[in-house]
Amino acid sequence: MDNIYLLMVVALAVLAITDLIVGVSNDAVNFLNSAIGSKVVSFKTIVLVASVGIVFGALFSSGMMEVARKGIFNPGMFMFSDIMIIFMAVMITDILLLDFFNSLGMPTSTTVSIVFELLGAAVAISLIKIASSTGDYSSIVKYINTTKAAQIIFGILFSVVVAFTVGAVVQFLSRLLLSFHYEKKPTWVSSVFGGMALTSIIYFILLKGIRGSNFANEKLNFLNGSTLNTFLDNHSISIIFVNFLLWSLLSYTAIKFFKINIYKIIIIVGTFGLALAFAGNDLVNFIGVPIAAWQSFEAWSNAAVHVPADQFSMSILSAKVATPNILLLIAGLVMVLTLWFSKKAKDVVATSVNLAHQGDTAEKFQPTFLSRILVRGTILIGKYTNAIVPTIIKNKIDKQFEKPVIKLAANKTHELPAFDLVRASVNLVIASILISIATSYKLPLSTTYVTFMVAMGSSLTDRAWGSESAVYRVSGVLNVIGGWFFTAISAFIASGTIAYLINLGGSTMIAVLLFVAFLILLRNSISFLKRSKLAKDEDFLNKTESKSLKGVIEESADNISKVLKRVSKINTSTIQGLINQDLTLLKKSKTSVAKLEAEIEDLQNNIFYFIKNLDESSVSASTFYINVIGDLQDIAQSVSFISKASHKHVHNNHKSLKKNQIAELQDLDSKLSDLLSKIKVIFDSRTFNEIPSLMNEKQVLLDDVAASAQKQVERTRTTESSPKNTTLYFSILLETEDLIKATMNLIEQYTAHKTTK
Repeated sequence: MDNIYLLMVVALAVLAITDLIVGVSNDAVNFLNSAIGSKVVSFKTIVLVASVGIVFGALFSSGMMEVARKGIFNPGMFMFSDIMIIFMAVMITDILLLDFFNSLGMPTSTTVSIVFELLGAAVAISLIKIASSTGDYSSIVKYINTTKAAQIIFGILFSVVVAFTVGAVVQFLSRLLLSFHYEKKPTWVSSVFGGMALTSIIYFILLKGIRGSNFANEKLNFLNGSTLNTFLDNHSISIIFVNFLLWSLLSYTAIKFFKINIYKIIIIVGTFGLALAFAGNDLVNFIGVPIAAWQSFEAWSNAAVHVPADQFSMSILSAKVATPNILLLIAGLVMVLTLWFSKKAKDVVATSVNLAHQGDTAEKFQPTFLSRILVRGTILIGKYTNAIVPTIIKNKIDKQFEKPVIKLAANKTHELPAFDLVRASVNLVIASILISIATSYKLPLSTTYVTFMVAMGSSLTDRAWGSESAVYRVSGVLNVIGGWFFTAISAFIASGTIAYLINLGGSTMIAVLLFVAFLILLRNSISFLKRSKLAKDEDFLNKTESKSLKGVIEESADNISKVLKRVSKINTSTIQGLINQDLTLLKKSKTSVAKLEAEIEDLQNNIFYFIKNLDESSVSASTFYINVIGDLQDIAQSVSFISKASHKHVHNNHKSLKKNQIAELQDLDSKLSDLLSKIKVIFDSRTFNEIPSLMNEKQVLLDDVAASAQKQVERTRTTESSPKNTTLYFSILLETEDLIKATMNLIEQYTAHKTTK
């Protein structure tokens, strides 16, 4: 029997390492994005700084491990066998839940997950114990640490509000002090800002963070025998004041005499601080439960008198049990190695969407009814507020928020990005401070939610939420709050259910669940490799960056070639799926065309920035580019209609196509694919002078479409008996005709400009 629990501990350790790797890969964006986005130093330097922060944070996280041991439930009310069921249920649920959210493409929080998984499993086992004894379910409050659990849960939720508010207020005050012309401000202004930022990082992150480490309560000779925590409590104000003077003076010296950009220093130190705060607060999510399980097993197996697992009380977990520094260090090193070698972590900036950006960016969230109402209400309140605030004050504030412009070639102007070094500094410093304060009080926070809400708050007061983006940003905030509740409820129910199943099935059920978890991890790895391969093979469309007509023609030719290749493949798959009644193939085609439409829409959304970036002598390129995008949209819409109509027909189990219809569609698809292939070769080789030779093929193909339509008319009047079949066939022919015309209109754009290789 002892071996079963030992195997459970080993299994939990393996799951912890897996969880650790996945967690760092997913959450790396939290402490890397601001630094990399501001481009202050190289990627390797930023990762190196973050790595050092992670190692220190891991060593400071010992106090947080108490959350897994006694933060949610009262361990004295449970036996060793109960505790092991709870811990095993939590870790298995964590793997299954992460897979579930990843499958849906929804973001989740490891902190919210682990807290509610512990709560769900503990409640389930408590109810089982009560049912087998007194039957008084009101006594469940004795099993659950309701005070601490409520404090943790409220702290996670409240942190979202605090992060948004503090981020907004600090950014507003910072912008009033520094404006967007911060590099032109007197040296003392930047020195004061640097002093405040660096003092905050040093005090709240390093000194407050040390409180959670094992050596924080050790008596130190250089502090006259007092502990570090006691010294900090007795001299807090003095430490802050001295730090502020010291860092302000050093900032002034660095700026004045060494011409060092202090904001870059703040961002680098802030990245270190946020990585430290992340590791210090989030490490418990990945290794807290396995370490608690190992400590429980050690206490049970080393007991002076051997007691059965279902009779050995776990009150020992209520005491303060220090986590060995070597385990924390190993966990920290695993996080660092993941940061350096995980492909997902390396690509995090490329795959993440910067919701705080002011200018050209894809919006991650779609507007909702509630977000629209909130934005309209806020605009109305803003109008009344503007009427109350004196004009002179408004003008002074507006002046601080004026964005500078820079001169480009041909006397063109372009707005500087709103996400400058000041906002990057605020985001890093505030997020790391909030997380570190929570860590010092042993309160787990969602680093994902905190960093996101700080960025949202700072971007709001920095006037990055204009009428173009406000409704999307508000929707994002609501999505985060909604995701919090959904994650919590899912984790609670799933963990409780798995704990019940383990209690019911014992070691057999554990083996089954672990096997399922292994299969899921294997499936995820295979799926990730497939997605990576598809991403490499996919011909993604690129935004045009050229400023001249010739450059626009060249870059657009690449996109046209890619679109025609994808359209040909989608159309062939659709026709084949319709003929074979293959719903899977039709669904795949429908998904592919939706992606194509989204990419073309992104190109259209970029037209504003494209036109602003053109040289004065190449304004005619805007008309050419707009026409090209319009034709691409027409092509995508035609193939999209064919795909959706075919999918709907098969999905509704309507009659399949007749042999004559199949033969005609296959012939049309073959000829269309051949035409698109020839056009692709012309655009790949830039031999646009060969385009006129294709005009005859266009007419032949259109004649074939007309002939097929006429044959269907005759069949309808004589042998055809399916209205749905007839409607679908005519729709495909009409859209194929539109597809051919749109394609030829597109390539005629190049004939009009007489461009040759």
